[in-house]
Amino acid sequence: MFRQTAFGIALSTLVLVSGMSSSYIRGQTATKKSDHNQVLSMSPRQVTSPVTVKSTDLERSVFDQINRYRASKGLPKLLLNAKISRQARLHSLNMANGKAPFSHQGFRRRVAGIPIRCRSAGENLAFNLGYSDPAQEAVTGWLHSSGHLANIKGNYNMTGIGVATNSQGEVYLTQIFLRSGR
Repeated sequence: MFRQTAFGIALSTLVLVSGMSSSYIRGQTATKKSDHNQVLSMSPRQVTSPVTVKSTDLERSVFDQINRYRASKGLPKLLLNAKISRQARLHSLNMANGKAPFSHQGFRRRVAGIPIRCRSAGENLAFNLGYSDPAQEAVTGWLHSSGHLANIKGNYNMTGIGVATNSQGEVYLTQIFLRSGR
């Protein structure tokens, strides 16, 4: 969608890859995955050009919004884990730099790279450009998508969030959910 702003024409796009979840008990494989991307047209927001973002602020914003949502549904809050965030951030960086496609490709490898024993894992991805609050746009999109919402409401106890922006102003967001334990 194109919008006229005081700065000229700005492109505002939000793209989501359907949420992915997986039972991750060793010796068992059960993955639900949909390979289609969803392009959502979100309600108009104030768009500035270019958008300046601080990745750690966006990561914290996503974390807080997801936990507020979970609390509103009577679900336990997730714990933010630096090891999980490291993997999420690396995936976002790779997508932003064109080293990885905007997809869940490599999800199992990312989870295996987290030194935490887990029973199940899930991942939400978002890409957006031109929004003044990329974290809010991503979370709003996820909450309106059944696959992403299933991960947000899932039986997880830990999460990690990674955000990366490239020189074109594209913002990539990755949230990994884990259920730790044996």
